Amino acid sequence: MIVRTTADITGTDRDITSDDGNWRSKRIVLGGDRVGFSFHETTIKAGTVNNFHYANHVEAVWLVEGEGTLTDLDNEQVYELGPGSMYLLNGHERHRLEPRTEMRMLCVFNPPVTGREVHDENGVYPLVEVEPAGA
Repeated sequence: MIVRTTADITGTDRDITSDDGNWRSKRIVLGGDRVGFSFHETTIKAGTVNNFHYANHVEAVWLVEGEGTLTDLDNEQVYELGPGSMYLLNGHERHRLEPRTEMRMLCVFNPPVTGREVHDENGVYPLVEVEPAGA
């Protein structure tokens, strides 16, 4: 059994802020935990524009606080998001998030991220393999 709090993660290598300061991700469960997914609490600052593309991962996102828009950049469809909204990037969609107020969301990635990934110039996380147990 694993029990963690966001307080346990704050200020550690599981607490990641983007280079531009637009978002912060607390990685509660990572690939090294060997459960087949990763689980994150992510906050995105109000008034920012954030482009993402998870070409190697499926991501489910549940918005628990805040409001903004989600744009599917593959077809320019725009969705209004608020508390209780969920979106699933099951087609590896390129997307843009534009929070009107700070957004706090809970995110699940499959395959799990390891915590070593960095978004590239297209907003993509590379697929980083989890090291075998005992390595």
